[in-house]
Amino acid sequence: MFFDEVTEPIAYEGPESDNPLAFRWYDADRVVGERTMRDHLRMATCYWHSFNWPGDDVFGAGTFDRPWLDGSQDPMTAARAKMAAAFEFFDKLGTPFYSFHDYDMAPEEESFAKSCANLDALADEAAEYMEDTGVKLLWGTANLFSHPRYAAGAATNPDPEVFARAAAQVRHAMDVTHRLGGANYVLWGGREGYETILNTDLRREGEQLARFLHMVAEYKHDIGFTGTLLLEPKPQEPTKHQYDHDVATVYGFLVRHGLEDEYGVNIEGNHATLAGHDFVHEVATAVETGIFGSIDANTGDDRLGWDTDQFPKSVETLSLVTYHILKGGGFDTGGFMFDTKLRRQSLDRTDLFHGHVLGMDTLAKSLLVAQAMLDDSALDDVLAERYAGWDDELGASILAGDHGLASLSDHVVDHDLDPAPVSGRQEALEGLVNRYVERVA
Repeated sequence: MFFDEVTEPIAYEGPESDNPLAFRWYDADRVVGERTMRDHLRMATCYWHSFNWPGDDVFGAGTFDRPWLDGSQDPMTAARAKMAAAFEFFDKLGTPFYSFHDYDMAPEEESFAKSCANLDALADEAAEYMEDTGVKLLWGTANLFSHPRYAAGAATNPDPEVFARAAAQVRHAMDVTHRLGGANYVLWGGREGYETILNTDLRREGEQLARFLHMVAEYKHDIGFTGTLLLEPKPQEPTKHQYDHDVATVYGFLVRHGLEDEYGVNIEGNHATLAGHDFVHEVATAVETGIFGSIDANTGDDRLGWDTDQFPKSVETLSLVTYHILKGGGFDTGGFMFDTKLRRQSLDRTDLFHGHVLGMDTLAKSLLVAQAMLDDSALDDVLAERYAGWDDELGASILAGDHGLASLSDHVVDHDLDPAPVSGRQEALEGLVNRYVERVA
């Protein structure tokens, strides 16, 4: 065992518990609305930050105890040790799903064929672990950003041979995801953008990206993959300008290229911050445009313009996010995936449990708050009152196209319209949300 200090699965002990390695709010079988907490939240642990990151940064070496990353072992032996530790963790923590990049799971070789063989072998072993533990795959993806070949992008690269290499890698990662019963396949365009306009043809790169996405959608149907294809918006970092800046940008791109029925979005909390948005804005935009798919549940630091990937801890923030997800019908194939990093000083092996327990309890309490607001129509009633005029004769006739500027001008003159402003009651509504957060039990 790698996590030998945690001898039993993390259990639910209730809000009064002081046990740091117990759930205070996440009671997997508790029914909330019409689903259990487990089925509402569909939580997943990521393979990469948790098991493939040594705790390094641009100023210092790794700080974590991850023996499979020290380079002294045969790469496949190390990958098997990493997989054993990962599934031990998934099983003891109790997240029903996990997610991975292709080269998180298996070492990349000089030969693409050998890289594929490594992943195929380890995917077979992952299938056995999944059978033993009951843990399922929320989504798979391909790492199209770490290798120097992708410095100028993958689908948007100026070299068509790099485009072809990326296409081959995505095909194989999709095959493995399909074989493991993945619920989704994610394309994270980490370098699909540009550093300087001086060497960039925006029109050409947009056409390349659209063609790549069409190819992926076509292949999904060819192999009978029934999961959802997801794009993950991000405004910058590592590139200066990314083509998938935020949800609205992605939606516009999909509509422009006839792809809106093929793709949803996987929204990350920290990416919303970097785009200058509230997390809930991105979720609500995705729900209202019909492309909501899944969530990377993390948060950033408002004082750092960097993707810090911290564990979520704000019930208020996540309650509003979860509220809009529930209003939209809840998750279909998606879920809350912890794309999260420990802080570099969190050195103990058990710190990985502490971080996830924090995030899982935050989401569980947020679910209870969101469901309570939904049950009471707390915000629905406010919206109905605020926009009531649009259901009356004038508002309905405007939206129906019965008026133009001239006829509306006549209406204003005839009725001597001078409407008084009405309070938006923002502070009162913020207080309302706080009361739900305080009362949840």
